[in-house]
Amino acid sequence: MAIKKATHQETKKHNRDLVLKTIFDNQTISRAEIARVTRLTRTTVSDVVDILLGEGLVEEVGVGLSIGGKSPILLSLVKDARYMISLNLAYDQFCGAIVNLRGETKDMISLPVSGRDGEQALALVYEILDRLLTLQWKPLVGIGVGTPGLINTKEGMVVNAVNLDWQNLPLANLLQQRYQLPVHVVNDSQAAAIGEFVYGGGYNADENLVVINVRQGIGAGILINGKLFQGDGGGAGEIGHVVVQENGLLCRCGKHGCLETLASARAVIQRVKLLAPDFPSSDLAKMNEIDLDILQEAFNANDPLAEKVINDAAQYLGLSIASLISTLNIQKFVLTGDMTRFGQRWLDAVREKVRQATLSKLAESTSIEIAKLDYRGCMLGASALNLLDGYSLLFTQEPILE
Repeated sequence: MAIKKATHQETKKHNRDLVLKTIFDNQTISRAEIARVTRLTRTTVSDVVDILLGEGLVEEVGVGLSIGGKSPILLSLVKDARYMISLNLAYDQFCGAIVNLRGETKDMISLPVSGRDGEQALALVYEILDRLLTLQWKPLVGIGVGTPGLINTKEGMVVNAVNLDWQNLPLANLLQQRYQLPVHVVNDSQAAAIGEFVYGGGYNADENLVVINVRQGIGAGILINGKLFQGDGGGAGEIGHVVVQENGLLCRCGKHGCLETLASARAVIQRVKLLAPDFPSSDLAKMNEIDLDILQEAFNANDPLAEKVINDAAQYLGLSIASLISTLNIQKFVLTGDMTRFGQRWLDAVREKVRQATLSKLAESTSIEIAKLDYRGCMLGASALNLLDGYSLLFTQEPILE
């Protein structure tokens, strides 16, 4: 990897972002500890902290324990110094929220999609933002959008979102022109990974993590050394459209037998209807209308048809996770999305398939858990793109030299 020489302005911004992110990562921290963690000089840290104090982003909150000499002054982030708008453009409803710098939700608006796509879906995004901007949360520093589909994050372009009928939609530019705020757009699964990593708690700054979002579609967000890995074209983690069953059901992408047609929330409802004739004793098979709530209730009651479709879904998801484990050798996986409602039995079935389908040593060292955050993970991850103006720190990038 080529190392570029930074301009003075780039170095100042990088140092500011780095110091601010370090303060964000700690409830309280001293200047000396920031210098140790960041490997910046104490003079540089003090200069940056003075600027942050002047901007009201940071405050002095007392003194720490002395290890010899003067007791250090502790610094903390002022969580309500700035606010961000985050959007989660999920399949069945669009959600928008105002959040502060600690990811605390101040206001939220949720509107049903009701089958709207194309221009109508875009109009729904505008409606949510228009309503949020009438609320008195100031100052707002940006808008973050987590949306399904293949996204060019650098340009804020939705390359292809099949369920929204968006192709080459310059979403960031449209929103920036309309609202005069910085806008960042990222795939919803990648946003969920950022949200879990930044706000879920318990993750080290340089940790590896894969978050798999299992909703109406399926996608993965991959963090390597604490940075989001998007691949060469931004599509890393599009596991939902990998064929796992030859001659299987037709997927929305045009292929047959994708993981999405077998393991997603949409798939399990569809498979209940397809398999109903084979399960005459199932109460579920006798119902005309089925949704996830009904399916969950049947699964908890050990209905044989419900158990079949949920366990099959877990098996196929486990196979895909096993492939990721063998490819990446990342040891921490987190599952989020609608399918997590099926709880421990579903999770155990996923884990068991992973154990069967990959090398035992790799499986033994891999943790697979349900996410700490629910739908908020995507929203908080989207807002984190504006976090502390430290957007670049969340993505793989070339090193910067002082």
